[in-house]
Amino acid sequence: MNFLGNLLWFLFGGFWIGIGWMMAGCLWCISLVGIPIGVQCFKFAGLAFFPFGKEVTYGGGAISLICNILWLVISGIPLAIEAAIIGCIFCITIIGIPFGLQCFKIAKLALLPFGARIN
Repeated sequence: MNFLGNLLWFLFGGFWIGIGWMMAGCLWCISLVGIPIGVQCFKFAGLAFFPFGKEVTYGGGAISLICNILWLVISGIPLAIEAAIIGCIFCITIIGIPFGLQCFKIAKLALLPFGARIN
């Protein structure tokens, strides 16, 4: 079931969300200071492309908090808005609700990516 969900997700919306994460990662990797943040973006792009069957757990410390604040100001808000809008569009139909829930999972991740782990 995860394979079918991921396939449909990729075709109907996951591609665009994943591209957004990839673009954010490329922009962060332009500077030496932003490379660790860019690498984290690339990890989460994999989740954005294929989210079914994966869970996100949140944790972290002071460094994660500082990175999350910097991330939120520069890249987090546009990615969260993108995922939330696509999620609302998916939730209009009953069949799209599971896809909308995945969008909302990614929107939360877009706001707090540091200290998060994908299981």
